[in-house]
Amino acid sequence: MKDNPVKIASSMGSSKAKEMLFWTREEYQMFKKAMKEKPVSYYAFETLYWCGIRCGELLALTKVDFDLEKKTLTINKSLQHLKGEIYVTNPKTEKSNRVIDLPDFLCDKMEDFFSMLYRCDDTRLFNILKSYLHHEMDRGVRETGVKRIWIHDLRHSHVAHLIELGFSPVDIADRLGHESLSVTMTDSHLYPSKQRKMADKFNQDYERMEE
Repeated sequence: MKDNPVKIASSMGSSKAKEMLFWTREEYQMFKKAMKEKPVSYYAFETLYWCGIRCGELLALTKVDFDLEKKTLTINKSLQHLKGEIYVTNPKTEKSNRVIDLPDFLCDKMEDFFSMLYRCDDTRLFNILKSYLHHEMDRGVRETGVKRIWIHDLRHSHVAHLIELGFSPVDIADRLGHESLSVTMTDSHLYPSKQRKMADKFNQDYERMEE
């Protein structure tokens, strides 16, 4: 062929990567104060920020997914809202099936939340939709003046916090259920001791911020 059709065609996707937004830990601390008047909102955002889970994973959670004695959260499903119908499906990828170690303070918070509920263990903890969280984020931004980010950006905020605490991309990829975090290593699994260290680091950092 005289001309390469690939050169003629424009590149797929955006030529300029979209800016990745996130809240610093100080910004999140400001934002969550506006959520305290609504327990469902408060505990939902606490879980999103401190666990780094996806919104669909949050909305599919049940009480039995939390083991407060072992201080773990099991992620094995996701909620989808399509054409007015709600579906609980498998997580986004195979690696999204994971167990997350929880910091002590989050276990205490969730125990408080459970005491407010009168539902069965297999009922959704957060009987809301993503649109509700968007409205609540808008409210929190208006009341606190922090910059507006998207719900998914709370995962970026979680990553930024872990990076600030000194954890590597390999450690973080496993906690978030990423297939890859641009890491070219044959063994990228997170050892349990590293997971526990993450939760313990969050405990130390949280206590420092609350002083």
